[in-house]
Amino acid sequence: MSVVRIRFLTRNRLVAALSGATVVVEAGVRSGAANTAAWARGLGKPVGAVPGPITSAASAGTHIEIAERGARLVVCAQDVIELAGRLGEFAADPERPASTVDGLGEDEKRVYEALPGRGSASIQQLIAESGLTSSQVLGVLAILELEELVVDADGGWKIRRRGRAR
Repeated sequence: MSVVRIRFLTRNRLVAALSGATVVVEAGVRSGAANTAAWARGLGKPVGAVPGPITSAASAGTHIEIAERGARLVVCAQDVIELAGRLGEFAADPERPASTVDGLGEDEKRVYEALPGRGSASIQQLIAESGLTSSQVLGVLAILELEELVVDADGGWKIRRRGRAR
């Protein structure tokens, strides 16, 4: 594959996407390094820049990155490590959505987990399955209904799915 100028922009996008962070060492105002930094920013990746002499055209882009585009000032190796992380270090796991039962009290969890995955359960079934008294189960069902987690349907209680009963 021959080197073609038009492929530089594609390469810059790939470099930004595959990198943990982008550090611009030298860049003119309009340069491939500035283009890579723009792609990295657009992808939500951290961008750093090394300042250079104010008299150098090759430093104008890095100065703009720092002053106007929010690039982090990089003056030593530790700055790069803080920006991108250590080699072999994995990024933090993305946060998973909270479980339906997260934040519920112990009794609420017992009643919710006593409900069948499909169909409904009577109050008597929930009492037997949860081990709670009838007044406890009724109180918990009221709380779960207010939380829009359960619905009273045809004389039985069922789990509410995606904001509506099934």
